[in-house]
Amino acid sequence: MQKWRGDVLFLVENLVLKDFRIRYRNMSLGILWSMINPLVMMGVLTFVFGRVFANPNSPTFPLFVLCGLIPFNFFAGALSSGTTSIVESAHLIKRLPVPREIVPVASVLSNCVHLTIQLVLLVAIALFYKLPPAHPWLWLPVLWLLFIAFVCGLALGASAINVFIRDTRYVVESFNLVLFWLVPIFYSFTIIPAKYVTIYRFNPVAALVLATRDIMIDRHSPPPSIMINMAIAASISIAMGLLIFSRLKRRFYEHI
Repeated sequence: MQKWRGDVLFLVENLVLKDFRIRYRNMSLGILWSMINPLVMMGVLTFVFGRVFANPNSPTFPLFVLCGLIPFNFFAGALSSGTTSIVESAHLIKRLPVPREIVPVASVLSNCVHLTIQLVLLVAIALFYKLPPAHPWLWLPVLWLLFIAFVCGLALGASAINVFIRDTRYVVESFNLVLFWLVPIFYSFTIIPAKYVTIYRFNPVAALVLATRDIMIDRHSPPPSIMINMAIAASISIAMGLLIFSRLKRRFYEHI
């Protein structure tokens, strides 16, 4: 049993490293793109909505935007790579008798490497605005663990469906495009009409954005309702993802 666990951990580690190396292969700046991309997007959104429209939501508007971009970027990247992970790892699945659930989960975890870099950038921007670490920051690991679990559940279900319906990856890409506008990345939660507030709070991506701003900018703990909603979303996502995956994985070999 111990040897089996060791083999599984070894496989997860290698899958994570493989995805990381492939993403930055033959790139001169390599891992720096994990910082450059959100910085460029932050700069563009700050210019458009903080200068052109001249109506910034807060005096720390770049930090405000980054608190929205990082959760969205992680979600979009992890879900997209997780969706195609089984198909792209067909050679591995056919050769090694390992739990196939590991593949999409490892794909999501590989995005945590980029996430860590971007979170360091977020802390640096917060320090630039003289917002040092405070007690509410202790909520960040809890929030992110729930969020990563939520994305893992989605990746499990989407990756299994993508084996049989290859259009799934394009559905996910379109969904991410729509979600960019439905998450308060560059606008404040306060402008959302009351009838839509509950929808935003139950959207784990939007909920994480709101909670991150509560912690980093407003410097207070996130509302209990957001924590409860994220825990519910993570539990449902994992349960449904494992159910769909377990039902479909028996026929993977025939379609990959």
